[in-house]
Amino acid sequence: MTDPIRWSGPRALWQLVALVALASLLTGCGINNIPSYDEQVKSAWSQVENQYQRRADLVPNLVETVKGFADQEQDTLTAVIEARSKATSIQVDESILNNPEKLQQFQQAQGELSSALSRLMAVSERYPDLKSNQNFLALQSQLEGTENRIAVARRDFIQAVERYNTEIRTFPGRIWHSLLYDDMELRANFEATTENAEDAPEVEF
Repeated sequence: MTDPIRWSGPRALWQLVALVALASLLTGCGINNIPSYDEQVKSAWSQVENQYQRRADLVPNLVETVKGFADQEQDTLTAVIEARSKATSIQVDESILNNPEKLQQFQQAQGELSSALSRLMAVSERYPDLKSNQNFLALQSQLEGTENRIAVARRDFIQAVERYNTEIRTFPGRIWHSLLYDDMELRANFEATTENAEDAPEVEF
């Protein structure tokens, strides 16, 4: 039977020092960067999902409130309802981060909802009673806040993906990726669709 390793004496001390030095060297070389950055991407994506869902949850009450004062604006109301339905019908999970086409579909659907909401807000300008309604004012405030949160969440996600993808493509991350993390793919990212895509859409009332 093999005797257990005895961590005593000068030799054991040097072995321990060597192990600590090796661990420090590997950590300093960024061996853990790729999985760490990947977790940051996933966390940032969760915030994007949360904020878009928050906006989608506001839409039904917003539509009902506007309808109470401007029922004749049926085309605009219908466009908002249909855009929300399309945006929420796209199943999103972490797999979308490896699927540029699906991420683009998600982005396009959310953009269509943004446009429909902008048209709905423009309609409200023609109805003074609606603009002064307390329920509408509360929804207005919540929508404005949510649009700002969406902009921040998207910005953080874009930055997290860029950091992760850059790590995989550059030295020394490229080496660690080939040796240890070759199953981890490049992540899809949002594409800028307007000149100021990083800014929150304007929701004026």
